[in-house]
Amino acid sequence: MPMPPAIRRFGGFLFDSPYLLLSLTSLFWAGNIVLGRFSAGHIPPVALSWIRWTGAFAIFIGFAWPYMRRDWRAIRAHPGILLLISFFGISAYSAVSYYSQQYTQAINALLIASTGPLLVAGATFALYRERPTLRQVFGVLLSLTGVLVVICRGDFEIMRTLRFNAGDIGFFAAQIIYAFYTALLRKKPEMHPFSFLAVIMGLGVLLLTPAYALEIASGRTIVFDTTTVLTLIYMATLPSLVAYLFYNRGVELIGPNRAAPFYHLIPIFGSVLAILLLGERPELYHAIGYALVLSGVAVATTRPAAARPV
Repeated sequence: MPMPPAIRRFGGFLFDSPYLLLSLTSLFWAGNIVLGRFSAGHIPPVALSWIRWTGAFAIFIGFAWPYMRRDWRAIRAHPGILLLISFFGISAYSAVSYYSQQYTQAINALLIASTGPLLVAGATFALYRERPTLRQVFGVLLSLTGVLVVICRGDFEIMRTLRFNAGDIGFFAAQIIYAFYTALLRKKPEMHPFSFLAVIMGLGVLLLTPAYALEIASGRTIVFDTTTVLTLIYMATLPSLVAYLFYNRGVELIGPNRAAPFYHLIPIFGSVLAILLLGERPELYHAIGYALVLSGVAVATTRPAAARPV
């Protein structure tokens, strides 16, 4: 059955709207962090990573297969960069992130995740010697201030009581890994977004399989209950399949440095989810923090207007 014109037009609008794509990505990833921490004790970290990406690949391969056949020559010509992108963005990042979330606290994870834009700038410089503009730096710092306002509940004395452990260090390492994934997207071959995502998901599953086998051999098993099933369904769809498709397209449209400030929306969306789902009360510091984050993202992602001739 052909797709209705209205839906087809909306799809075209969505895939040409990088700010909307990246905002939705941050929303889905906020839920991923919350559930990743919540599922500790129910699902071992490598099992969660492997099932997440296997499920996403199984759902998506039917849609992506025609595009993979069309792009098969490009896939065969660039196995190295595709494997490298998959390693950083799929297997290594998710396994290290979920493992670390077993040992870190939510407030620490939110603070660490907010370093993403700075790490992306560092990875982009390391790979391409590309420096962020002063406008981008100011926007990142402004939105980072908003994140700190929300995390610290308007009281920066809370920063003095934070204690970091091995889980925090591991989660920070995961952010570094993902920063290089973001920077490496610039080198992805000319492929349809569907075939590119399907290939790196499939390669990611293959890379995770030996680690998953070792985890099973160590005796770590999944606790199957309603929480586990709902978590796995969510993980395999919105933060994996949909968010990666949106994120890859957003970075393609505006570049890694301009896309990176949207990381700061993750803790903001996380706090909104806590208000809506956990009954937490909205406070004045929420409004101040949100305003700073949105202002910083706007500053960092918009280009200055060209000077008019006089």
